[in-house]
Amino acid sequence: MQRVIRSLLFTLAALLLSGPPAWAQAAPPAACPAILQHSFDRLQDEKPQPLCQYAGKVVLVVNTASFCGFTPQYKDLEALDDKYRKQGLVVLGFPSNDFSQESGSNKEIADFCENTFGVTFPMFVKSSVRGSDANALFKELAAQSGTVPKWNFYKYLIDRQGKVVAAYSSMTKPSDRDFVQAIETQLGTH
Repeated sequence: MQRVIRSLLFTLAALLLSGPPAWAQAAPPAACPAILQHSFDRLQDEKPQPLCQYAGKVVLVVNTASFCGFTPQYKDLEALDDKYRKQGLVVLGFPSNDFSQESGSNKEIADFCENTFGVTFPMFVKSSVRGSDANALFKELAAQSGTVPKWNFYKYLIDRQGKVVAAYSSMTKPSDRDFVQAIETQLGTH
């Protein structure tokens, strides 16, 4: 009997030391979808930021400009990011001078966004968002959605699997009921 107990204790100890069983281990992190397999320099310090860090999140990509009639949308974009961040939304801003309304340096753009609108969502260095010079993300957004930004503050909604589910014109305000509903649907809160 003691031999059986010792054998069971030895087996139990071996199981405990080997870690949790496969069925009890946490799921691996979400694979990075192709559309997020890019890295861009952060606007504030120009340090590279891999977009894969947003894998598994609902991503709203917006091309921005400081001197545009739609620039006040920064405030509502910040409000969206703040309200839905914990549910898995991330807003990504990409300043661009493609429409001749973003002539400042990266530092000037960063200061303007922070000081004027309190922007805290991720912003990246100024780049092109359309045409042959478009950055890699915007080329992929155009390919998936079938549309390029027509103006500043064009918006692309990407689901948690990395698929572009919608593109929105500059005229669509971030506070628009249907727009917010689309975000909530992707977050699973609607």
